[in-house]
Amino acid sequence: MRHKPSRASWSDLLHLALDPAGDSPLFQQIYLALREAIVANTLAPGGKLPSSRALALRLGVSRTSVVSAYDQLLAEGYVVGRGGSGTYVSDEVPAAVLAPPRAAGAAGAATGRSLSVAGARYGRFAAEMTLPGSLPFAAGCCSVDARTVEDWRRIGAGQMRRLDPVNLSYADPSGEPALRREIAAYLRAARAVRCDEDQVVVLSGAQQAIDLSIRTLLDPGDPVWIEDPGYGATREALAAAGAALVPVPVDEAGLDVAAGMAAAAGARAAYITPSHQYPTGAVMSMARRLDLLAWAAQTGAWIIEDDYDSEFRYAGRPLASLQGLDRNGCVVYVGTLSKVLFPGIRLGFAVVPHQLVDVFRGARFLSDRSPPTLQQAMTAEFMRQGLLVSHIRRMRQRYKDARDVVVEAMSRHLGDLVDVEVPDCGIQLVVHLRDGLSDIAVTEAARRQGLVVKPVSPHYLAAPPRQGLVLGYSGFDAHRLRAAAAELGRTVRAVADGPASDAAPPEPRRALAGAGSRG
Repeated sequence: MRHKPSRASWSDLLHLALDPAGDSPLFQQIYLALREAIVANTLAPGGKLPSSRALALRLGVSRTSVVSAYDQLLAEGYVVGRGGSGTYVSDEVPAAVLAPPRAAGAAGAATGRSLSVAGARYGRFAAEMTLPGSLPFAAGCCSVDARTVEDWRRIGAGQMRRLDPVNLSYADPSGEPALRREIAAYLRAARAVRCDEDQVVVLSGAQQAIDLSIRTLLDPGDPVWIEDPGYGATREALAAAGAALVPVPVDEAGLDVAAGMAAAAGARAAYITPSHQYPTGAVMSMARRLDLLAWAAQTGAWIIEDDYDSEFRYAGRPLASLQGLDRNGCVVYVGTLSKVLFPGIRLGFAVVPHQLVDVFRGARFLSDRSPPTLQQAMTAEFMRQGLLVSHIRRMRQRYKDARDVVVEAMSRHLGDLVDVEVPDCGIQLVVHLRDGLSDIAVTEAARRQGLVVKPVSPHYLAAPPRQGLVLGYSGFDAHRLRAAAAELGRTVRAVADGPASDAAPPEPRRALAGAGSRG
C-alpha cells in the first residue's frame, strides 16, 4: 500500500527558544512559545503543528513536556486535534487575541525618515496606478491558442526533465547565450536590426530595458525629447530620474524632429516609438528617421527606440527598425516577448551599441542580477523550433479579426459620437470623441460598468489634448468584444446626455492608469 507523503508545515521551521536551566518547567516554556506564535499570527489559523514526537526530538526534550504543552493549548482553545491527522491552530481563535497589524507608515512618521525625490514620485505613481486585469478593452492582454499551449507545455516538461545545471547557480546578467542568439537572429530577419548576440541584453520586459537605459545614459537635469502625446510610464520614469522633459509634437509622420531641435537642440537623448507611435499609431517617415539619426550623430545624443508591438502589422511587412539605419552607434533598441507571447513570460530585451554592452551588463547585475534561466531556456527552444514564427502568424490573424470586430461594433454603436482610427499595426486602437465629450468622464463611467479604457488626453503635455479612448482588443474573443462595445456605446451616450455634458472637460490627469500594460 502506497502512503501519501506528509505535507510540511511552516511550523517545522519555527524556532522555540528554551532554557533548560530556567525557573519555568519546560512544558510551560513550550506552551508559552507556541501561544505567542499563535497570537502573533506567526502560526496562522488552520496551520498544522509538528507531531509531539517530532517536536520533542527537535527540541531535545521529553515527549511528555510537549504533550503537556499541547494539552494546555487545547484546553484554552488555541489548537484543535483532528483524529488521525494531528494538531492544528484553531480557526476559532478570536480576532481580538491576534496581534493587531501595524499602522502603515507609523514607524517612518515617528522617526522622521524621508524619501528621495524619486522615491516620493514612485509612491505617488503607485497610489494612482491601476492594474486592468483581463476586463474588456484592457490594453496589453494577449491570446494563446491550444497549439501554443501544448508546445509550451511540451518544451517546459523537457526542460524540467533535463534541468540544466545553469539553473542551480547564478548566470550571465546579459541572459543565456542560446536565447540571445535566437533573439538576434529573429530581429535581423523580422526587424532589420543590425546586431550580433553579444549586443542583446535579456531583461524583464521592455520597461526594465527603458529603465536601464535611463540609468546608464542620463544624469539628473539632462534634457530628453519625449513624444507629445506619448507613453506615460516612460515619462514618469524619466521624471523620477530627474530628466528635464522636452515635449516634441507628433503628427502623421511621427515625431517632429525640427520642432525638437528648435526646443532643445542639445538634448542628451530622445525616446521614441517610431514604428507605431503611442498612442496615435503614427509611423515615423523615412525623412524624419534620417533627420533624427543625423541630429544624434552631430550632437552625441542617444536614441531609445521602443518597438513594442511591430510584430502585429496587418498591412504589408513590418517596418524596418530605426536601429537598422544607425551607423554611429547611437540607438538603443528596446523590444519585448511579453506581448508577442504573453505577459506572464516577463521577458524583454535591449539591443545596445557595442560600447554599451559592459555598461548594461553591469547595470543589469546591480539591478536584478540575471533573468530566470529556466524561462529563458524554454523560450529559446520555442524560438529555435520555429514555433514563435508560427505563433505570431496565427495571432496576427486573430488580432486582425478582433480589431475588425471592434471597429465595426464601435462604428455601429457610436458612429455619430466618435471617429474610429483603424490601425495597420498593434493590439489596440484609438477612438476620438466628438461634441466636447470628456475622455476622463467616459473612462470613469466605463470603469463603473466593468470596462477598462484609457483616456488619450492625459498623454499630452504641451500640445493641445485630443479627447479619445485607447481600446485594447488582443486578449478577448469576438463575442466578448461585441458585448463590451455595446456596453461602451451605452456608457458614452449616457455621458453625452448627462447634465455634465455641457460643462468643460475635467482637467487631464497624468496617464497612470494601467500605464505599465500598454498594448
